[in-house]
Amino acid sequence: MRATDGAVRGGGDTAVDASRIDVCFRDPLERAHQVPWFEAAQDTVFEDCPAVRPFPVRYGRRVAPGWWWSSTSGRLVAYGSGVMRTQLMLLDRDSAVVALACRPVELVWRQGGKVVRHAPQLMARLENGSGLLVDCAGRGGPSARLAERARVVAGAAEAVGWCYRLAEPPDPVLTANVRWLAGYRHPRHAAGSWMSALVEAFSSPRPAVEVVRELGDPIAVWPVVFHALWTGVLSVRLDEPLHERAVVSAARREAGAA
Repeated sequence: MRATDGAVRGGGDTAVDASRIDVCFRDPLERAHQVPWFEAAQDTVFEDCPAVRPFPVRYGRRVAPGWWWSSTSGRLVAYGSGVMRTQLMLLDRDSAVVALACRPVELVWRQGGKVVRHAPQLMARLENGSGLLVDCAGRGGPSARLAERARVVAGAAEAVGWCYRLAEPPDPVLTANVRWLAGYRHPRHAAGSWMSALVEAFSSPRPAVEVVRELGDPIAVWPVVFHALWTGVLSVRLDEPLHERAVVSAARREAGAA
């Protein structure tokens, strides 16, 4: 792997050949690299890399850069904005995701005689070993500039067996529900003997409050219920407001699972 020298391979055609795209990143020792995307995507652990560029603080914004504790990896992940934090939260609950990072890579290519640089806002490592790159579109949809770059990044991701997502703002009810459950994502909320009792009690769909009252002190039981809903041990509709009488059930296990 060579250190970055600022050079960009490829010609000036408007079409972008994925094999001529480079990727810039910083390794865990903060050393900068620029290598062919095809090479790096196969053997670089991007989820261990810091953000390729610092997240700026924009005064007047309600949400500043910060840190998200990931229950998937057990580590803090830096984010740069509120929309990044929301998508990070949703990915953290996705069972197919095994590691997360915000803006660890910047793709570089030449298009129309100009050098183009684009750093997708999030990256996730999936359980099958491939990766997912994510950009977050605003409520008005992606700009023409982002849409054009998204097409190139999607092609680059597909060429190495990865995926790319241009994420629109999620449903506000879903976001509010997952944000509530995220408050109970830490494994400490699964401590004790409640979990097996909950799975048995919710073997048939029931209002959550009924089971909580049956099992014991609600102050002790509710956090375990919320943790089980976060991890997917229990299931509930998240496109409807979450409340104490929401119908909860034990999640269905895949056929053949132990």
